[in-house]
Amino acid sequence: MTSATDFEPSRTGDRAEGRTHRTAGSPLPESGAPGRRFVVIGGDVARKVCGSLQAAGHAVHHVTQPTDEDLRLALDEEVAGVAVLLDDDAESLRYALAVEHIRPHVKLVVTLFDRTVAEQLVRVVPNCEVTSPADVAAPVLLAACLQPDLLALTHTASGHAGARWTGEGVRLEPYRPPRSLRRRAVLGKVRGQLRPHDGSSRIMLTGLTGLLAVLLSDWAWLVALHHRPPVEALFEATRTVSTVGPVSLHGPDVGYAVFSIAAMLVTLVFAAVFTAGMIDRLLAPRSVGIVGPRALPRAGHVVVVGLGQVGLRLCTRLQALGVGVVAVERNPQAPHLRLARALGVPVVVADAKDRFVLRRLGLLKAQALAAVASDDLDNIAVSVAALAVAPELRVVMRAGDHEAIAETRSLFKIGIVHDLGGLSAAYTTAALTGLRPR
Repeated sequence: MTSATDFEPSRTGDRAEGRTHRTAGSPLPESGAPGRRFVVIGGDVARKVCGSLQAAGHAVHHVTQPTDEDLRLALDEEVAGVAVLLDDDAESLRYALAVEHIRPHVKLVVTLFDRTVAEQLVRVVPNCEVTSPADVAAPVLLAACLQPDLLALTHTASGHAGARWTGEGVRLEPYRPPRSLRRRAVLGKVRGQLRPHDGSSRIMLTGLTGLLAVLLSDWAWLVALHHRPPVEALFEATRTVSTVGPVSLHGPDVGYAVFSIAAMLVTLVFAAVFTAGMIDRLLAPRSVGIVGPRALPRAGHVVVVGLGQVGLRLCTRLQALGVGVVAVERNPQAPHLRLARALGVPVVVADAKDRFVLRRLGLLKAQALAAVASDDLDNIAVSVAALAVAPELRVVMRAGDHEAIAETRSLFKIGIVHDLGGLSAAYTTAALTGLRPR
């Protein structure tokens, strides 16, 4: 199904339908000047781009999912630029190549999420500029989580830089997380080691702790009371823990014999507990570790709800700054879970609207919570639940795309709100008109 609308500039700024005519061979205005003609392919974000271009005095031809013939008709007249704003990378790639075939060397802005595909497209079509809502929004969301008085936090060749509005323009300044935040983040990561959040991991750790306690007790008894060499004592203690039994009873020491019997019986219980927890961890895929970088931090961290493109980008940006992060994803089959594990991002598979889940994530000691799932209503529900658990928590929300909450100002009492569609549309509009947005 194809939907095509031509946007003509008018004094009232309203949308006017009809074909845009240009005399064949007439020169196009210079970059940024009004009166140019653009073709925009896509849905909701594309409509916002059309509105912005129209407000600047340009003519716009909008098509949602054009056929090859529709695309040829749209590009039949001279165009200053084409934007392909679709959620499917395969469709975006196809339309981009088709546009380049019909209108070689035309200014082209394409939304692609896969970076490998994006790099190959730019290599084949040098006049193409590739972006994605995730890349545009991540620096803005990062600043909202860590330092809301900045417009964005981005990585540069010399480190990280913060963008600040000075009244005359945007100024970039070097940024480093405050020392207090870095100290809390480090302590939170240390406190998170050997503190599993799920039942099977706790069972496994309990069994392992019990086995080590029996081993250490037997070794200490032999060294302290029987004056055995440490290595020989460790060997005999290991025999007890493995339920083989001690080498000898060491004379008339009835106390040690009773202790060895009790230790072997208790070891059977701890070994069963440890084995049960270990099997459960091996059979069920886990995205949270007990030790190491994927252990859940306990303070100074940011909880990111929604492990889509935006959530994953935000997690990696936070990690690059040394800030602890926990991702929460409701769907156990989410496509980015494997990539998050490879990047060392701890992920809890649960419903973040559950207050019990939020408490176990250490929300009271967290730096911020970012609700960046694709559903605006879910983000609002998560934000309200988070404030119920931690009323002083900084909450960052992705909202503005849903029809029921297109006006986001009413949500400012809940948290810091960002419209990702609006951000992406602004970036695309600037890129099409010849600017260099960052």
